[in-house]
Amino acid sequence: MTSISVHPVIMAGGSGTRLWPLSRAQHPKQFLVLQGNQSLFQQAAQRLASLAATDIAVAPPLVVGNEEHRFLVLDQLRELKLPPATVLLEPMGRNTAPAMTLAALQATADGTDPVLVVTAADHAYVDEAAFTDALQCAVRAAADGAIITLGIAPTGPETGFGYLRCANADDGDSNAAQVVAEFVEKPDLATAQRYVADGRYYWNSGIFVVRASVWLKALRQFRPDIASATQTSWDQRTTDASFVRPDRTAFASIPSESVDYAVMERCPESPEFDIRMVPMNAGWSDLGAWDAVWEVSAKDAAGNASHGDAMLRDSRNTLVHATSRLVGVIGMDDVVVVETPDAVLVTRRTCSQDVKQIVGQLQRDGRSEHTLHRQVHRPWGWYDSIDSGSRFQVKRIMVKPGATLSLQMHHHRAEHWIVVSGTAEVTNGDQVVLLTENQSTYIPLGQSHRLSNPGKVPLEIIEVQSGSYLGEDDIVRFEDTYGRVQ
Repeated sequence: MTSISVHPVIMAGGSGTRLWPLSRAQHPKQFLVLQGNQSLFQQAAQRLASLAATDIAVAPPLVVGNEEHRFLVLDQLRELKLPPATVLLEPMGRNTAPAMTLAALQATADGTDPVLVVTAADHAYVDEAAFTDALQCAVRAAADGAIITLGIAPTGPETGFGYLRCANADDGDSNAAQVVAEFVEKPDLATAQRYVADGRYYWNSGIFVVRASVWLKALRQFRPDIASATQTSWDQRTTDASFVRPDRTAFASIPSESVDYAVMERCPESPEFDIRMVPMNAGWSDLGAWDAVWEVSAKDAAGNASHGDAMLRDSRNTLVHATSRLVGVIGMDDVVVVETPDAVLVTRRTCSQDVKQIVGQLQRDGRSEHTLHRQVHRPWGWYDSIDSGSRFQVKRIMVKPGATLSLQMHHHRAEHWIVVSGTAEVTNGDQVVLLTENQSTYIPLGQSHRLSNPGKVPLEIIEVQSGSYLGEDDIVRFEDTYGRVQ
């Protein structure tokens, strides 16, 4: 038996604003651990690897993501010890249709025509076995040329999801691919109630399974402008050991459009494309807001869910997510409390969709809390801004084993470094010295310098900055392992 070649495609470019303050633009929800001990992105990669069967061969994933998150992607995949993925970096967001097209072009670059299994990086599932069964059924149908979407039987009249209507009601075969008659937009409550009562409507999960060539053909027919512009950007791509980068200028000209709007909604009316739906009963959630996180979380007898150092008394149906300190909640019902070192959110669960309004206000006010956490991840490790004043700032810095910061200098600040643990190799002007625990050094203003970790354990230091200006943009880079030289 010839195996069906499958290329999983993970869409990892979202921002997850409704899960603020835990999700931020530079560290969005797909890279957060909201369940268990793996991030949502890592869970997605593991699930897709499990699709392999005697008749299904699964290739390493294609990850389509944001340039800003490229090292988060690599680090989290490395932790899973899966075969190396191909990471396609979008210069800017252009929605899911161009992203899926990039994946299709990459998948067919060697002359093959695999089945693409396209899923978001930030969904959660209760029943992993049911997910695998449904996706394997979808793969087998797509191998014969059909375009397959996964449908979720609605558990209620949800107004936050798009729906799809099947040509006939479910015939009882849980894995049968049913003909899709129509895609419909997010309904109002009365319409959603009618959909649920009808029996032919399913939530649109946003998971698509299709041969790469079929997707490209459909896009060229329905949206030739997106197909042409994406092809141009792809043809002018650059590639290095870890990343594929479409041309930025050409990519900027691509119309921003979703897979649904660009292709899926048009397919039921076209005789050239066979579009079908495989129902999936796997406890799916898109974790679009904190209320959805509460829904999928383990709860106590009063319906409360908590993460971190939290104490709840006389409260019901409440979610508390604590990251850096003790959070106490008393006498609260149907509430969400999320604590991070630099921001706290308190909202009714029913209002959790409105968190994006706070994020919008932060953007309008020019504040940074929607973009960065106090602990900021970098390709070499992370730094945590512990304290600051008018002419000083204190940071805790972790450098991964073997990692090196850029050779740099500052016009407006001097720095003191104290090694807390590990071994530091410090370039300070013309000198290179090794420092170990409890040793320190001083970097004068204007001096070129570099910090490296030559050891096999993480290096931690305390950095004390002093000067007239302490912004992150006061950096002149001379050499950089990560391509950030100015």
